[in-house]
Amino acid sequence: MLHKTRAIVFKTTDYGESSVIVQLFTEKFGLQSYIINGVKKPRAKITQNMLQPLHLLDVVVYHKGTNSIQRVAELKNSPVLLSIPYDVIKSCIAIFLNEVLYKAVRQQGADESLFEFVFSSVEWLDHQTEGLANFHLLFLIQLTRYLGFYPDTTFAANADYFDMKNGAFLRHKPGGFSYLSAPHTQNFYALLQCSFEDCPQLKLTNDDRRYLLNKLLEYYALHIESFGNIRSQGVLEEVLG
Repeated sequence: MLHKTRAIVFKTTDYGESSVIVQLFTEKFGLQSYIINGVKKPRAKITQNMLQPLHLLDVVVYHKGTNSIQRVAELKNSPVLLSIPYDVIKSCIAIFLNEVLYKAVRQQGADESLFEFVFSSVEWLDHQTEGLANFHLLFLIQLTRYLGFYPDTTFAANADYFDMKNGAFLRHKPGGFSYLSAPHTQNFYALLQCSFEDCPQLKLTNDDRRYLLNKLLEYYALHIESFGNIRSQGVLEEVLG
């Protein structure tokens, strides 16, 4: 049966001489694998450039629940990304977020709220012209709302520590080694209170950002099985300075 749905490109793998298998995070079906034939041919209707990380799509797909690999009937970029593919900083952010999403969402079924968050965040990044240094941090924090481990902020206003294992702000030092302490606790709480629109005004040093990014990825690894390392982290940190 044919279905129309919005989708976000997560990963593309070569298959044979001219085909690919693309993993799309779809609004209707969650993360799905699709085979697309002939993308490398000169006059292909669907080209590899249309299937770059985090590109936004409208697709018509064949969907059979018993199949591990589905097929695409129609595909178009919608909306077409105007700056992410051509801006070094934005493209590095997109590659980093794409790697995190692929690891974090691979077990997810259909989730329209999560899909809308990712879709609208990519659109926002594509249209933003300045103040991107904190975007990846805020995205990671807001993504936890949809993954089930958003921090408990009950005591955040007066807390000196953030317990990453239990996802809670505390006034006293938690056991173990997985926690934030001052001043990083306060910076983390400030990010929690930000929106994408006002996060450029949050003043963090490059060292602060790198520390928070390391801790956020550690937080993800504590709460997502087999999350592992993010290979694109180093490139992102180098580009952002």
